[in-house]
Amino acid sequence: MREKTLSPHASSLIQSMRDLGYSLETAIADLIDNSITAKSDNVKIFLKLNETERSCLAIIDNGSGMNDEQLMEAMRPGSRNPREKRSKHDLGRFGLGLKTASFSQCKSLTVVTRSNGITFAAQWDLDLINQRNEWVVLVPEIEEIKNLPFIGELGQHGTYILWQKLDRLLENSTFETVKNSTYDKLSDLEKHLSLVFHRYISGDYRKPKLNIFINDHAIAAFDPFCTSNRATQMLQEEIVRVDKKDIIIQPYILPHHSKLSKQEYDYYNSRSEFVSNQGVYVYRNGRLIIWGNWFKLVPKGEATKLARVKIDFPNSLDEHWSIDIKKSHAHPPLQVREKLKQIINRIAEQSTRVHKGRGNRLFDEQEHPLWKRNIHRQGIRYSLNQEHPLLMIVQNRLDEEGKAAFEDVLTVIGHSLPLEAIYADYSSSPHDFEEKEEIPYDAMKTKLQHLYLLFSGSGSLDHVSFSRIIMSLKPFSENPGITQKILKELI
Repeated sequence: MREKTLSPHASSLIQSMRDLGYSLETAIADLIDNSITAKSDNVKIFLKLNETERSCLAIIDNGSGMNDEQLMEAMRPGSRNPREKRSKHDLGRFGLGLKTASFSQCKSLTVVTRSNGITFAAQWDLDLINQRNEWVVLVPEIEEIKNLPFIGELGQHGTYILWQKLDRLLENSTFETVKNSTYDKLSDLEKHLSLVFHRYISGDYRKPKLNIFINDHAIAAFDPFCTSNRATQMLQEEIVRVDKKDIIIQPYILPHHSKLSKQEYDYYNSRSEFVSNQGVYVYRNGRLIIWGNWFKLVPKGEATKLARVKIDFPNSLDEHWSIDIKKSHAHPPLQVREKLKQIINRIAEQSTRVHKGRGNRLFDEQEHPLWKRNIHRQGIRYSLNQEHPLLMIVQNRLDEEGKAAFEDVLTVIGHSLPLEAIYADYSSSPHDFEEKEEIPYDAMKTKLQHLYLLFSGSGSLDHVSFSRIIMSLKPFSENPGITQKILKELI
């Protein structure tokens, strides 16, 4: 057979490379991967908005930089074979990230790099590629480099990346709309980077720690496992070996929300509610790849909302995990899936125990609970405890017809409990249910007087029993100091 070489059309391929599904945050995270590989400990991101077409975004690091040959190779699409052996600290794989990430947001990519004080630069301009249908790289002159925005932030070594012609990022909207939407995107970007690189930012994975700034604002690490809280449970670590390499699996059970301050809870919940955050967190060389996913091994639900599993694997196992170009998708090897099945059953049970434990204590520890939790074949039902002393005293003061009517009213109230609405509110904002009701002293005293007259008139309870029952009921249990003071006056 004859051979014939078919090279891709530059203008067509470059447009296809723009549509791989990057968002602003995944695109910038991909570029920061390169900075980490270059041993940077400072990455600065600057966004300049302008009513003209001069808006730009710059990413500047203090890494090792590149020489001219290395820069040209980095600018080449597909500059490396994903199967070639790399440094164990390398966060890249396909040799496409710099280009595909940048082109997803802009049409002009300029890279300036400096090593040992010597500067090199190159630029891709998609308009020129479309016009010429050739892979034409521009090489800026020294005077042109000096006039680039934020170039003064580049030190004696490091790399500067400039995005211009921000057609995708700015979405060709009016300037006022662009400002508002872009600030929202920067907020999303900060949250994304604080999570994806949290082990680098905190110094947990590598020293020195990584500092990331957005318009001179430092990003703080967001630890999804809440390890600073003493109530977080770190369960037994598991190790799976694939191709003679260790994959480390570390399960966690987060604290019940009652163990978190409102500030802590709001901080964690603002990153997506706890139900959405549960699942496996997969790290490749300390960099978070995918999270909040049980890989279809168990459905997400309230029972497992506090369960998290951290998985660490080296970049030498990329192919086993099917890492995609954007580093936003991974599929665990069979050995890991089998181990996860075993772990998930164990941690789901533990998560359920923590989540339900506090509610169970409300029933188990009270001598006279006002509500009963009934378990039967059809499921679980909550109903008013018609044998509660408070309800019994009211009932005993009625005639037979009144007693029957009172029982029917209590039954209707029990069946009318708005469980769906309570569940929706509680799962999204549990701390709102923990707020104590502020009741004035005089109003509290009046309530207690009425109940005391009711109980004392029945003659069925002594003072000790009355005090114990009162202290098990809200709002009295939430205001023990005031309640005890009033009880001493009454009894």
